[in-house]
Formats: sequence, C-alpha cells, structure tokens
Amino acid sequence: MARHLRIREPRHHWLLVGLLLATLVGVLLVQGYVQRSWNDLSDAPRTTAGGDRAPRQALRNDRPVLDLSGDRPNTAAMPARTVALTFDDGPDPRWTPRILDVLRRHHAKATFFVLGSKVAAEPALARRIVAEGHEIGSHTYTHVDLARTPSWQRGLELGLTQKALAGVLGLHTHLLRPPYSATPSGLTGSGYAAARDAGRAGYLVVIADHDTRDWDDLSEKQIVARAMPSGQRGAVVLMHDSGGDRSRTVAAVDQLLTRLNERGYRATTVSDALHLRNTAVPVSLPERIAGGTVVAAQQVGRIAAVGLTYALAVAGVLTVARVVILAAIARLHVGRTRRGRRRGGPDREPGWYYPPVSVVVPAYNEEAGIAATVGSLVRTTYPGPVEVIVVDDGSTDDTARIARDLDLPGVTVLSQANAGKPAALNAGIAYARHEILVLVDGDTVFQPDTIGRLVAPFANPAVGAVSGNTKVGNAGGILGRWQHIEYVIGFNLDRRMFDVLECMPTVPGAIGAFRRQALADAADPEAPGSTYAMAGPVSIDTLAEDTDLTMAVCRAGWRVVYEETARAWTEAPSSLRQLWRQRYRWCYGTLQSMWKHRRALVERGPSGRFGRRALPYLTVFQVVLPLLAPAVDVFALYGLFFGEPARVVAVWAAFVAVQALVGAYALRLDGERLTPLWTLPLQQFVYRQLMYLVVIQSMVTAIAGAPLRWHAIRREGTFARRDPASAT
Repeated sequence: MARHLRIREPRHHWLLVGLLLATLVGVLLVQGYVQRSWNDLSDAPRTTAGGDRAPRQALRNDRPVLDLSGDRPNTAAMPARTVALTFDDGPDPRWTPRILDVLRRHHAKATFFVLGSKVAAEPALARRIVAEGHEIGSHTYTHVDLARTPSWQRGLELGLTQKALAGVLGLHTHLLRPPYSATPSGLTGSGYAAARDAGRAGYLVVIADHDTRDWDDLSEKQIVARAMPSGQRGAVVLMHDSGGDRSRTVAAVDQLLTRLNERGYRATTVSDALHLRNTAVPVSLPERIAGGTVVAAQQVGRIAAVGLTYALAVAGVLTVARVVILAAIARLHVGRTRRGRRRGGPDREPGWYYPPVSVVVPAYNEEAGIAATVGSLVRTTYPGPVEVIVVDDGSTDDTARIARDLDLPGVTVLSQANAGKPAALNAGIAYARHEILVLVDGDTVFQPDTIGRLVAPFANPAVGAVSGNTKVGNAGGILGRWQHIEYVIGFNLDRRMFDVLECMPTVPGAIGAFRRQALADAADPEAPGSTYAMAGPVSIDTLAEDTDLTMAVCRAGWRVVYEETARAWTEAPSSLRQLWRQRYRWCYGTLQSMWKHRRALVERGPSGRFGRRALPYLTVFQVVLPLLAPAVDVFALYGLFFGEPARVVAVWAAFVAVQALVGAYALRLDGERLTPLWTLPLQQFVYRQLMYLVVIQSMVTAIAGAPLRWHAIRREGTFARRDPASAT
C-alpha cells in the first residue's frame, strides 16, 4: 500500500449530493402536484351541484359578490349598465394575450381569476395583465374543488397562490373565485362552507351573474347571448381564458364588447365597479423572496421534468442499444474465434505454442488465500517452463511465511517494504526471467489449463497483452450473484466487444498476460506526467494500474485480445462496505487513466483507434449515464405518482426483460447456469444504485483534486475452503 496515497478524501460532498437530490425531489413534487391538477382541468366538470340548500336563503337576490367574513353574509351586485368581465383558469400563453388584445382595442378592463401555478409558469403574462390596468383575483393554485378538499389543502392552495402573486407581481389579492363555482344559486352545502372559511380568512368571494359556459362547445353567438345582461342591469360575466380551445371565447368577447358599447355599458373590473379599495395589497420584501422561491421551484421543476424526460429516453435507448450491440458483437467474437481455431491459426486451441512463462503474484495481507492461489498456479497442466514469483509487499500478516512454507517447486517469494501494488508488480517483473509475463492477484485461483489458454494468443506476434475471463468464486449469496452477473454480462461482454474493435482498455489484474517487449514499449519515463515505480513498466500515476497499463500498451501499437477460455476465480467482496471500497478505487483509477490517456483521442494509428473507440464508450457508459442515473431514478418515481404508472412499469419491465435475455445469452456463452438471473430485477433497486453512487463519489474526489488512498479488501479465505476450479 503506497504511503504517499494516504490522503484524506473529501467528505462533505455527500451533503451536497443529498441536498441536490432533495431539491430535485422537492421541485418535482411541486411540478407533479401542478401537472396532475392541470391534466385534470380539461376534463373536469365546471360546476358543483347538489348539497344542502340551507345557506340559500342567506344569499339574497343572487348577488354575486359575497363578503362572508361575518356571521351573516353581505352581498353586492354590479351597478346598472356596468359589466365586470371575469376570466378563469389563466393566464394561458396562447389565449390570454389574444383576450388582452381584444380588451385593449375596446378600452375595456376585466378581472382575471388566475391559477397560482400558471402565474408561476407565465410570469411575464401575469405582469402584462396588471400593467394594462386589469385586476387579479385568486382561483386557487391548481384549480382544486375547495368544497371537496380538507381544510389543510385549502390553506395550501390559497397560500401558494398568494406566494406566486407576491413573487411575480409583488402583491396579494383579496378577491377569490372558488373553482367549479358559477352563480350564487350553485353555492350550497360544502361549497358555501368552503367559501365562508375563505371569507373569514379575508377573501371577498366573487361568483357570477352570467355563466357563459364557453367551455361547453358553444358558438360565439351562444356565448354572447348567455353573457348579455337584460335591460339595464349590471352583471358579473364568467368566461375562461384557458383550459382548452378558447378561440370562440376570444371572438365572443369582441362581439360582446361591441354590443355592450352600443347599449351604453361600461366594462370594468369588479373592484372599480363597486369602488372597493385594498383588494390588491403590496407585499414586503421577505414575502416577495418567499414567493420568488415558490415560483422558482415550480419553474425549475418544470425544466427538470422536461429535461429528465429527454434524459430518461436517451438513457433508455443508449442502455438497450448497448446490451443489444454487445450481444451481437459477442456472437461475432465467438464465430471469429471458432473459425480461427479451426484454421489452426494463432487463436487455435493450445497444444503447439509453449513459450516459457513467468507468473508474478503481488500480495499484501493475503494470508487467507495465498496458498490456494500459488497452489493453483503450480498445478498447471502447461507443458512449458513456468516460474512463479510471489512479491510480498510488506504484509502485516503471515502472507510471506505461508507462501514460503508451501515449499513448492518453481516458486520464489520476494519481500519488500510496503510500496504499493505497482511497485510489487515491477519488482516481480524485474526478477522474472521470461518474455511472457502472467500477472495474477493474490486472491485469484487458476484452473489447470488457464496458463496455456492465456498464453496461446501470443503466437500472433502482434499481440502484446491478453485478458483472461474473471469469475466470481464466492457467488453463493445474493451479493455474490449480483457481482457474478456483472462480471459475465458487463465485464466479459464488454471485453468481447473491445477485442473485436481492437480497443481493449483493461486487462484485469486478476488474470492477464503481457509480452515483455509490449511492457517496455508502454513504459515511457519521458512521457509528461508519468511516474513509474522502481523504474518498471507499471505506473503509480493511477489506482487502476491494470487499466493504465493496458491503455499504454494499446497506445504503443500492440494488440490486446480477450481469451474467454482462460478462466480464473477471484474472491469478490462479501459485504456492501467491502464492495464499495473496491469499486470506488476501480472507478477512481479508471477516471485517472482516462484523463491520463486523453491525448489518444487526437492521435493517429493504433493509439487514435483506441482513443476514439474506447474512451468515448467509457465516458458515456461508465461516467455520464451513471451520473445521471440517480436523477433518472427519481424521475421514474415521479412518473409512478404523477404520470402514467402503467407505462412506467411497462418500460421498466421491458428494460429488465432485455437485460435478462442478453444476460442469459452471456451466461450461456460462458457455460454458466441461468439460475442467478432471478436476482436481476432486485439488482436494479440496490446494486445498480450503489454503483452509481460510486461514480458520483469518484467524480467528486477527482474534481476536488484529493488523491484516493488504496482500499485493502478483507479476504474471507474462500479458496482455502473450496477450489472452484475442481467444480468445473
């Protein structure tokens, strides 16, 4: 473990991530509450019918303006030859401006009973209403039926509307029209009780004398006929500037104002007609700030909902496309490999190419499994010369003693002060005598034919490195099964694709082989920003020395291939904490390696081919999508509660089904049983989120510029109890 990497990692970023996710949840809740109500608006009935008729006698003469703040209602009506045109459900970006244009041509004023949520969505339009001399009243925040909602929701709806008005217009209104109310005769029972509660809260309730029912597919003439007052009586006329197609309403307003002008009527606001004062009250600066926060939350929620809709679609398409393409290329890889073996080429079955091999095993505190690892290497059926070099990197347990006590032929144990895995690898490589170098982790077990299969591709002189097939040796529990699925479906399918495209980014530390000349070409001490431990080929620049080394080999012009028949079993982390520590190091090291080799994107030849194929793929699928995933998951929950739950569930089920089909194919290619697939749906709820958080943690660490210390994984000694190779 390299001491110079023991630097404290940033800790406060989880608070920031938590706040960001909480903020996203908050604004999406606001947007969902608003959107669900807006969606209900177009199909909802416009009036509330039925109920107790007892309050009817209190509303004398059907007067539409109600002061219900006292024990007995006070009512008022429009003066003679005075009409108060009122418009509900807006402001609407399409219809409200057209109605305002008509009013301006006729020099008429009106009262707009607005939805607070639409004021927040269309602040400029709300300001235009006020700037042109019209009046604003409350129509609740999301058009709920106050008669059918609990008292806490009534308070919320009215309070949010006032906050929206404060944030956009800097005022509060004392005028209220309850949704689904039309004329005083319809205000009965629970509707009257809700209006009375609003009156006692300081609102003047404005109903209507004439309900035009312009929402009911009436013609312009019918709307005008329903709006015209009889004789010389005044009237409050109810119309709508939102909630559907209002083209007939716009035309009817024009005709109505023309006829009213011909009859000597004045079209004005409710307050002006009744000489009411203080119906619009300026607010204080703190109230404006609070209102601005509500408005901003709704606007951000709207933007987030739209953005995440596209992000979810793109992420879904990319993810499904990836697994389908991986499966298709895997089939191509299998066919190409089989054809090569039938022709007896460099990819043929082992049996004719047996160069001497040096196996290097770096080990730090591996006493639980080092005996199984070394024993499996010695039991190889490889007929060529094999030397095994165990490099004890300053272990504090009995790793070195156990390795020496085995007293196995061809095994050398080296000991050094703790300097990190790269230094241990370099020490073993420097000691090794042979051209072909197999690098093996101290927790890995080979099957007897693994070395032969791993070395066979080196018969092709263009091959500089070979990746083997890593298997999870302790796949018994659900966490082990999840990792087993990830290794087979994710890692190994990726390697098949990288092999076909000749852009392999990682030869895993658990099982990989390198040509010494390829390592020499990859190790360039003159390269800017590169640091090599003990003057060896393995750099200490990153915590993913295997990825860093492989990328350097690719950039040096060597081909890196995948040999799926060369299998090794590794002990996977047995707890979420251990898994986190391992994947955090892997992810952070991969980010470091990608950044270190970024110049490959613009280089020519094999280096450019590697850079333009592998690095964008890693960026999209190992960085960008995981960073977006938590927000996308939150939005999926948003869809369950505020969208179309059946569609969300169907999309999720289809996504899991595609993954399961591809997973079954990948398991079959590797000769594995399909039984672990039953854990795949569960994997989406725990394991996947954990991997996403690992990426977030790694990105924050990288941005903060804090190097990550090496996380040692506690070994359980899986292979000391059971040899997985013997079970195959």
